[in-house]
Amino acid sequence: MTDSEKALLVIDSDEQRRAQLKEWLHAIGRSQVLGVAPGDWHQRLDAEGTVQVVLLGPCPDASQQLHVYQALHARAPSLPVILYGDKDAVASFPAEDNTSLFLRSVRLPIDRAALVEVLAEAVKFAHQRSASAGRNPELFRSLVGKSEGVRHVRQLIERVAQSDSTVLILGESGTGKEVVARNLHYRSSRRGKPFVAVNCGAIPADLLESELFGHEKGAFTGAVSARQGRFELATGGTLFLDEIGEMSLAMQVKLLRVIQERTYERVGGSRTLRVDLRLIAATHRDLEREVQAKRFREDLYYRLNVFPIHMPPLRDRIDDIPLLIAELNNRLRQERGSAVRFTAEAMTVLQRYSWPGNVRELANLVERLTILFPDGTVDTKDLPAQYQTTEARAPAPGSAIEDVAMPLPSLPAAGLDLKEYLGNVEYTLIMQALTRTGGVVAHAANLLKLRRTTLVEKLYKYGVRRERSGAVAEGTPVEDAEAPPN
Repeated sequence: MTDSEKALLVIDSDEQRRAQLKEWLHAIGRSQVLGVAPGDWHQRLDAEGTVQVVLLGPCPDASQQLHVYQALHARAPSLPVILYGDKDAVASFPAEDNTSLFLRSVRLPIDRAALVEVLAEAVKFAHQRSASAGRNPELFRSLVGKSEGVRHVRQLIERVAQSDSTVLILGESGTGKEVVARNLHYRSSRRGKPFVAVNCGAIPADLLESELFGHEKGAFTGAVSARQGRFELATGGTLFLDEIGEMSLAMQVKLLRVIQERTYERVGGSRTLRVDLRLIAATHRDLEREVQAKRFREDLYYRLNVFPIHMPPLRDRIDDIPLLIAELNNRLRQERGSAVRFTAEAMTVLQRYSWPGNVRELANLVERLTILFPDGTVDTKDLPAQYQTTEARAPAPGSAIEDVAMPLPSLPAAGLDLKEYLGNVEYTLIMQALTRTGGVVAHAANLLKLRRTTLVEKLYKYGVRRERSGAVAEGTPVEDAEAPPN
């Protein structure tokens, strides 16, 4: 894609000035110029990374202009910004001049020669950042948020990305641990090589060794041909072992040997293969407690815990919920052509909810509401019943569902559709059980005190599938579940 095909995003509260600037930018050869009001830029800052430079003009007041800049920087930290405005507004923005930020200013009325010069600097900066990062711009923006916890995660990613040190990502299910792992890969020198993800909890223990190390033909019953393992597929790149806490002790011993010796053999083979990759692991478990309980090897824990990164739960970063919803809407609009808005009251209710499923649960909710209210506005009454109960709290780790004090709803004055309400409750509890167990149907059925076949029937009923990574989402039925009987 050439520079003329990449977009310049003009944000200005004055529609006439936007139109004039767009016309002039077209005249100097920039064919893609997007003009928006200050409140609409989220929808135009696309997730594909085609916006090259932002030109940020006057807003109704100077504080809003600063707020838009801060929000832009939180969404796309390395996106070049050219500020234009009156003398006082320009003076309120300190110019940044380092390797990670680009902020320049031009005073009104705009001197076209000065703007051409600054725009050339911004384009050059964008080229340099693209060449040095070499990653999909969507990845870093997918780590959306301005909370202290998310900012700290970004800082840690910046510090460790260029090294080959092993990283252990900690956090509850659904917080975005794989997002962190992918950002680490795409900001590293290995970004041009494969990123291979394995969910250790979703693969049966007796198959995990073959999955990781590969096997030779005839190594075991059913091995009709040789197969590369994930270590081999990730050569030169990054291997992400998700839910490492679910790995059996026997497999932990074999993994430890590979980490220590940097060599391994395929199952049934004798040829020694060398390890050339960056290892990233993640878990929702407290591995220190697992070590104390003799469920996780202490020596492996210390090998993995070289550089820990903790992804905070959504309930600890509620200020990020509007930003996350905006990002989810942006993706849904591109994928499906529709999105959904929330009233202020509905947004407040969502920020009071405890989000046991974290960002994954929020994504499922937004997608579901987009289907029910395409391009509509969702009020509190339109939210599923469990989100309207603001007293809801996440269950304590390891507690059984029946041990959690569940608030009783009040019957609305206008009544309710009991069948629909009970269906929403059932759906939510099933999704929470799947989230807590990493998508393992048998474990989720145990949590819900159901037979596995009964849960499979309900999954088909609600159209729930399990991703290969172990994540749960709406769509086609779960991949590892047999079809329910007719």
